[in-house]
Amino acid sequence: MNTPKKTSTTRRKPATKSTRKAGPARGRKTPPKKKTWLQKLWSIGWKLGLVFITLMVAAGFYLNGVVTQRFAGQLFELPTVVYARVMTLEPGSNQTITKVRQELDVLNYRKVANPIREGEYSASSTKIELFRRPFTFENGPEPARHVMLYFDNSGLKRIQSLESKADLGFLRIEPKMLGMLEAKKEETRLFLKREQFPEAMVAALLSTEDRDFYQHGGVSPLAIARAFVVNLKAGRAVQGGSTLTQQLAKNLFLSSEKTLWRKFKEAYIAVILDYRFSKDKILEAYLNEVYLGQNGGEAIHGFALASHYYFGQPLQELRIDQLAMLVGMVKGPSYYNPIRHPERTQERRNLVLELMMTQNILTASQYSQAVSRDLDLQNNPHLGKRQPAYFEQLQRELKDKVGDKFKADTGLRLFTTLDPVSQTYLEQAVTKTLPQLEQRSGKGLQTAVVAVDRQTGEIRAMIGGRNSGFDGFNRALSASRQIGSLAKPSVYLTALEQPEKYNLGTTIDDKPITLTNKQGKTWSPKNYDRKFRGEVPLYQAMSRSLNVPTVNLGMQLGIPAVMETLTKLGIDKQEIRPVPSMFLGSFTLTPYQVSQMFQTITNSGKRAPLTALRTVMDVDGNVLYESIPRASQQVPQQAAWLTTYIMKKVVSEGTSRSLQGQYGWATLAAKTGTSNDSRDSWFVGVDGREVVTIWTGRDDNKPTKLTGANGSLRTYANYLAQRAPERLTLPWPSKIVTTHFEQTQAGSYQTDCGGDIELPQWDINGDLKDKCKNNPSRWLKSLFDF
Repeated sequence: MNTPKKTSTTRRKPATKSTRKAGPARGRKTPPKKKTWLQKLWSIGWKLGLVFITLMVAAGFYLNGVVTQRFAGQLFELPTVVYARVMTLEPGSNQTITKVRQELDVLNYRKVANPIREGEYSASSTKIELFRRPFTFENGPEPARHVMLYFDNSGLKRIQSLESKADLGFLRIEPKMLGMLEAKKEETRLFLKREQFPEAMVAALLSTEDRDFYQHGGVSPLAIARAFVVNLKAGRAVQGGSTLTQQLAKNLFLSSEKTLWRKFKEAYIAVILDYRFSKDKILEAYLNEVYLGQNGGEAIHGFALASHYYFGQPLQELRIDQLAMLVGMVKGPSYYNPIRHPERTQERRNLVLELMMTQNILTASQYSQAVSRDLDLQNNPHLGKRQPAYFEQLQRELKDKVGDKFKADTGLRLFTTLDPVSQTYLEQAVTKTLPQLEQRSGKGLQTAVVAVDRQTGEIRAMIGGRNSGFDGFNRALSASRQIGSLAKPSVYLTALEQPEKYNLGTTIDDKPITLTNKQGKTWSPKNYDRKFRGEVPLYQAMSRSLNVPTVNLGMQLGIPAVMETLTKLGIDKQEIRPVPSMFLGSFTLTPYQVSQMFQTITNSGKRAPLTALRTVMDVDGNVLYESIPRASQQVPQQAAWLTTYIMKKVVSEGTSRSLQGQYGWATLAAKTGTSNDSRDSWFVGVDGREVVTIWTGRDDNKPTKLTGANGSLRTYANYLAQRAPERLTLPWPSKIVTTHFEQTQAGSYQTDCGGDIELPQWDINGDLKDKCKNNPSRWLKSLFDF
């Protein structure tokens, strides 16, 4: 039997446990090793950290650029600050002690027994001791001046420096701040440099708000910890941990939302600020930025503006208790509003004073004296009171004369022509007079006033309505109303330009007259009293404001001739309808236009264009615009002089004679005006200082029952009761002499060396001298005070 042959083979033994550990089997992968939760967290964390760091670096670069760009340039949009005119005192001038005291009171100088600080003065019957404030005038800064002013009956006699004991040739008093042309209507400030802030106030601020300001790096962990402990103990938020730098960062770059992200950005910006800029630069920005209350719709930013608002004085002149009040308001300007919550504010002020004492900023006696004071706010706290009507005129002139150079957000300084004393007393006169007039005419009266310098045409005051602070319709510039008898001086001036035909004694018919136009319509003018006098001398026809003689004279002269005179006085021909009724003022003008007309007449025929703007300066002191008053001869000096003489007769014996009793010494000139149906009451009053034009009427043009004499003249009288007039003295022109006029049996007047009435006369050919050569005293210059 055959047995099968075995074949030799090699068999693989099964892998043992030890064999598997030796290495991976061929063709198979080792499963991934599982990570622990710590490893997973680390993996995510470093990636997120990298992203966060990248974002932080990017945010840092961005914020650094934003912060640096703003701080390197103009930090704030600064408003244009508007100032009134500068009062210049000179020995020998007619500025009385009363006028200077009125100026100092308007500027909020403090009357004390012994002036030792800026902004203080004392006065006797003949002297004023004054510590004038420092100020940067148009031509540069001037330091504070301690002076003595000496007066006599004629005016200012001497100015003595109490520092050098030398006499001064002149002294300028700093102008009143009128207000601002805001860059942002809702936000205003006055910018000061760090060194201009009182050190006591800065010390009070740091001790109260950020005592570690000069040590921390923008964020103070110590302050945060301290606030945390205090709030924890109180059970509520009573103290914050933000530094002044953080507060500045929030105010300049962030919103007021209460989120962790906003708080983080605030801290980040604060660190950048502290790294990039000096502590004093940061502090300067904070002192000018901090919010300290509300003036109507305007936010008050910075301690400098708050000082003017609450106390009416520059920050440098505040007492320590007043400075402490402002510092105390930083914590909450609404909560510690001194107008609404005086007790609460005073308590907070006293806490600031106490902190100052504990940190040896104040002595115990200084502290006791300071806490004993009232808040001592100014009456009806306000910023430099804006005059909306005047500011509208400024805006017009800025557009016309400065143009693109004017930008309201660049911190310009505007020096204007406004006289704050005239403005204040005219406003008071309006407030007093209109209710009195309404007892006769009924409610709803309105008014407008323009006062201009008689010689320079500079606008000293402007009121656009009975509420002078209301920024609404400006009647001084925009209310064009019939001027009535204010047109008459132009008629008489036209006649007096022809001395060979007309003089003050020339008689004019006061008889019924009827004129017929091309359409057949007739017009029969009548005098206000409905009487006719036959014949009247020229000067009486105007001084008594008679209508019929004026029309007769106007028709003799011709409409074109009178229109030409009005044009020379500053009135555009397009404003006038060339009809006979124009002689009685049937055309319309604004108070502004009327002021230009009478400025020319009463300035001996020299017209000076009206202006409110004197100088415009940029933030660096460069002059962008400067006005140089110029007056040009428009009508013969003699004719204008004689017309002004008649206007003086208006006061001494005519329609404005109610002023003569009290102000006869001032030899005032005036003209009343009343339009048809007594719809418009006009008055123009002239003294040595100003031409004041006043209109009173209704916006709906309904009758007022008022004439110029019993309406607008009353406002002028109330003004003079507070603002004493200057004597009106005019230079006597060449070829003006005086002569006597004799009245004939027919009532006419004729020149006579021995007549019964003496009047000045324009004797262009010297005829009167020849005629009266046997009696020369008859043609010598009159003793009339012109």
